[in-house]
Amino acid sequence: MDKEPLIYIDGKFVEKSKAVVSVFDHGLLYGDGIFEGIRAYNGSVFRLVDHIDRLYDSAKSVRLKIPLTKHEMTEAVLETMRKNQLRDAYIRLVVTRGTGDLGVDPSLCKSPTVFIIAEPMATILGPREPKVVKMMVSSYRRDAVDATSHEVKSLNYMNSILAKIEASSAGADDAILLDHRGFVSEASVTNIFLVKDGRVFTPSSAAGILHGITRERIIRLCSDLGLEVEERDVTPFELAVADEVFLVGTKSELVAVGKISGASVGTGAAGPLTRRLYQEFSKVVQRPEEGTPVYEAEAETV
Repeated sequence: MDKEPLIYIDGKFVEKSKAVVSVFDHGLLYGDGIFEGIRAYNGSVFRLVDHIDRLYDSAKSVRLKIPLTKHEMTEAVLETMRKNQLRDAYIRLVVTRGTGDLGVDPSLCKSPTVFIIAEPMATILGPREPKVVKMMVSSYRRDAVDATSHEVKSLNYMNSILAKIEASSAGADDAILLDHRGFVSEASVTNIFLVKDGRVFTPSSAAGILHGITRERIIRLCSDLGLEVEERDVTPFELAVADEVFLVGTKSELVAVGKISGASVGTGAAGPLTRRLYQEFSKVVQRPEEGTPVYEAEAETV
């Protein structure tokens, strides 16, 4: 019988089948919590410092006091990888408001719940061509920055879930959401870029986007390649007439968009710049300086 994966819960490691939280946990009852989705490549956790910093920024914005220091949280992530003897993985780090009485008042919870899941996951990056997906423009609008802003990586994903359901019902792979003004925001769980006449654009913070770790790294990668990325409001028209459109995210990495609401983007295949970024990003995630080593012997050689 295969050994069960071990899950970190509040300082202890328990088998997956025994990893539970209370039905009175406010993360379950009210979506009151935050999380990070993180990737590890070849024994190194990609951009772990950035993910930990964003987690604590999210916590500060919702007045959630994490019971671990950043150093302790970093070590908890690495130890979860070690306990499961993983090298290539997807890591889900979650902090909820914790167990409390019924009612939305956060003061009803005594202490936060912290759990970390690490599962094996191979990269789709490499010598292959980027995956090409079909998208649709959703009728659901991205939550405004003065509402349940997606700048906070919270456990409240109903906005994205409804858009995803709508896309699936229409035969699309995923949805593109507009903001409350009608400008392009992002896809359900990924940031979006478009290319027109050799120039690269991506929606700005004003559109209520998540400040994606992969998004930020792709912007820097473009700069390294001599390409300037303009962060600004993007209209649905600009999306419709783009030469290339691609999505980026921690779990999905980099994906080309072939169709939007039934209309082809460019030739309907991954465009030349998308393919180039895909190949270059494949190299970036393997660089030792881009991550935090999981295993001590490898840390000594970095």
